[in-house]
Amino acid sequence: MNEAASTPSRMASRFRGFLPVVVDVETGGFEAKTDALLEIAAVTLRFNEAGQIEPEATHACHVEPFEGANLDPKALAFTGIDPWHPFRFAKPEREALLAVFQPVRKAVRDAGCNRAILVGHNPLFDLGFLNAAVERTKIKRNPFHPFSSFDTATLGGVAYGQTVLARIAEVAGIDWDAGEAHSAIYDAEQTAKIFCRIVNLWDTLREASPPAE
Repeated sequence: MNEAASTPSRMASRFRGFLPVVVDVETGGFEAKTDALLEIAAVTLRFNEAGQIEPEATHACHVEPFEGANLDPKALAFTGIDPWHPFRFAKPEREALLAVFQPVRKAVRDAGCNRAILVGHNPLFDLGFLNAAVERTKIKRNPFHPFSSFDTATLGGVAYGQTVLARIAEVAGIDWDAGEAHSAIYDAEQTAKIFCRIVNLWDTLREASPPAE
């Protein structure tokens, strides 16, 4: 009998039935309903044998702009994305979302959780684009909670006194390559490392501190 089929897994117990999944999106602007979703990456997490949370797997897609999508030249210059480059091998929006959602749903089941919860750096941006794309494509089985999230900007401010992703990584002792930043895969994987570092730090401190009598 696997862990998920018996008692609640450590992941389910630790996060109240939610599976944290780190998500980053790259877009053609700042307006979720009108601007293109261009990249999406999701990193699932697990507890290892030592009882620490760690990144498990990355699932990502380049996304074709939806019909009529706005593409802000300033946003494209910032990310360096050419939406029409043939080597992007981009997928239509619905196909891209399903390619990411399927392994996330499996990870939720395997962890004995009820739903995924998005972890992001200022996650309202990522969640807004995700929800807008789900609405456009009429996907009915979105594995993510529609409004709850974990914010590494807030957690980084509490744990390390920094709110910028690169600064948090630096203080946390995590390598940061500015040349790789602003791609969905790189940012999601670095955010996942930061989230795991903070959770493990907190759990260590909590276990070392006896409960108040």
